Amino acid sequence: MQLFLTYTILGLVTGAVYGIAASGLVLTYATSGIFNFAQGSMAMLAAFTYWQFRYGWSWPAPLALFAVLVVLAPLLGGLLYVGIMRGLRETADVTKIVVTIGIMLGLIALAQWIWNPGTPRTDAPFFGDSAKFKVFGVFVTVHEAIALGCGILIAMGIRLLFTSTRTGISMRALVDNPVLLQLNGGRPARLAALSWALGGTLAALAGILITPISGGTLDVHVLTLLVLDSIAAAMFGRLRSIWLTFAGALVLGLAETYVLGYFPVSWSWASNFRIALPMIVLFVVLIALPQDRLRGAALLRTRERFTVPTVRSAVIWGVLLVLAVLALEQIMNSEDMSTLTMGIAFAIIALSLTLLTGYAGEINLAPVSFGAIATIIVFHLGLSGAGVNQRITPWGIVLGVAVTALVGGLIALPALRLRGLYLALATLAFGVIVSDMAVGETTPEILPIVHVHFSIFPNGALQIPPPKFGPIDLASEKTFLTTSVCIFVLIGIGLVALRRSSYGRRLSAMKDSPAAAATLGQKLVTLKLSVFMLSAAIAGLGGVLLSAASVSVSDTTFVIFVSLALVMLTVVGGIGHVAGALMGGVLAGTGFQALTSTFNNLGTDHGGGGFWSVVANLSLVAPALIGITLGRNPSGVVPDIVARYRPLWHVKGVLAAGVLAEVVAYALVLSKVMGNWYFVLATALISIATPVAGRAARPEEFHRDVTVAPGSQDPPLVVQPSLRA
Repeated sequence: MQLFLTYTILGLVTGAVYGIAASGLVLTYATSGIFNFAQGSMAMLAAFTYWQFRYGWSWPAPLALFAVLVVLAPLLGGLLYVGIMRGLRETADVTKIVVTIGIMLGLIALAQWIWNPGTPRTDAPFFGDSAKFKVFGVFVTVHEAIALGCGILIAMGIRLLFTSTRTGISMRALVDNPVLLQLNGGRPARLAALSWALGGTLAALAGILITPISGGTLDVHVLTLLVLDSIAAAMFGRLRSIWLTFAGALVLGLAETYVLGYFPVSWSWASNFRIALPMIVLFVVLIALPQDRLRGAALLRTRERFTVPTVRSAVIWGVLLVLAVLALEQIMNSEDMSTLTMGIAFAIIALSLTLLTGYAGEINLAPVSFGAIATIIVFHLGLSGAGVNQRITPWGIVLGVAVTALVGGLIALPALRLRGLYLALATLAFGVIVSDMAVGETTPEILPIVHVHFSIFPNGALQIPPPKFGPIDLASEKTFLTTSVCIFVLIGIGLVALRRSSYGRRLSAMKDSPAAAATLGQKLVTLKLSVFMLSAAIAGLGGVLLSAASVSVSDTTFVIFVSLALVMLTVVGGIGHVAGALMGGVLAGTGFQALTSTFNNLGTDHGGGGFWSVVANLSLVAPALIGITLGRNPSGVVPDIVARYRPLWHVKGVLAAGVLAEVVAYALVLSKVMGNWYFVLATALISIATPVAGRAARPEEFHRDVTVAPGSQDPPLVVQPSLRA
């Protein structure tokens, strides 16, 4: 009985902290219609800031708490709304999600920049470990009592705010019709900023309270994921009811501690199961939610606009890409080719997002997790040979892709009932489950019936050899890179052809208006199931190539943050374009890592630290900064690039001069007169100077209104459903 009470009290305290974080999620969503995926990273940053004030600079605890909870946290929340979130109206769900993901990744990178991850930091409970008292014979620390009391008071306070005050009722009305609220004397911008400020404070309080309760040292990713676990609690109340949210948080906290206390020690998977439990609960809750009614088209279009090229132009650009890579291979060393191959593999995974999200409007936040599944299947069932002669067989790749497609079909089951945010949360939960339960399962277990030892991810690392397709052996870095690019081009052309087919038009109709598509006789269940399976298969193929290019993969290769970064960069590039997938994949797998490595090497060469160290850290934050600015251009970068360079076709002299300058720079590198990084710099300068020169020579060509490219289709209508608090 004593043990049961101990775990019950610990579970209630943990659940109370989850409830505090989940209340912040409900508050911001109910007033702005934006789900804040950055809630966990805001809590993490607040916890590190409190540690810095309290232990780094020896401030008194009340002063440190005041500075974080009353000043910095609400200031951060308010600034996020005023500077970023306010510009996200009339954007699609995926844009809103990606912007908050960008903020999350940016805060993580900022924290790792300020506080060295290699230095351990611990946070003591309020009033110390010795401040405790007994409840039914069980010791309870004052810190735990404060956490439980704060959770209850906050739940009561937000409930009263929403139901008994003019400000709270105005907040609830804000998301439905801000114009009508303003006509009735309300101030929508001020109310939304206030809700985000309160949400920032609640996230900060949860971050400060959780570490002394969970134990261990402050860790950027662990803290972020701990508070992200509160999403499951928020979904208990469907992002509306504070009481159901708090009850769900308590149930979640109790379940975690009971697993810790009562699962047999011999179950080696129990630890991973406890870590993944909140996301398992989230997935189950999302499946059990009442089915949303099919939505029709709203009066307002979102600002995303995607055009579809002709198959002929896709083939031409694909051939040019292959030729460009073949030329680059002549001046790249083996390490550079391996790095670029990983970028192309990420781009292939990103193509799965182009199909699923860009064409069909279904959101997947865990594309790399499907790559992990295919990699595991190939490792166990798809290898032949031994030692340096070991290779991935073609049948192994086919098997891995087929299994991944079947898993995609299973994950599509929630998609048959969910859309938008709920579907994004379901795929997020799936990604975390794969990371914790499959990739994290490193201890051999005795399988029943066959009685053999088996581990999904033995020793926490898999050695993946290169594939071999008949006479084509990808052991050579050059051959591997060329083959990967050809695979990307073939899939990209296939996707363009698919989008222009009747199947693609049905996907576009489903994305535009599911209700209208169903009324016209479309089988939405078949469409969703097929597109999820095809998307998962593409991601699985890209994952196998990524693992083979990496040679050795670990749990960090498939962590959920990698998927989130890839999704963000693909949306930034333009998730409705094959070129957007190429840009997102290369940036995720090659671009920023190469920049960071280069700047770090320059810093080392110049004595360490200083300017180059700052630039290296800025390059880590850069992907997130790009994602945050997506609200200004939700269609992505690719349409802007096309619009910038298209007029050059009418200024052929300037275009020829730019091409000639690039050829000269390439010849200088090929003849060893100029280094590779100078070639990159020269290419960047030529890319910038060419349209500038073209505008100076023929300004009238650049002032024309460029709409839809010849031969392309009008962009499908994307609508924003009404959100209710």
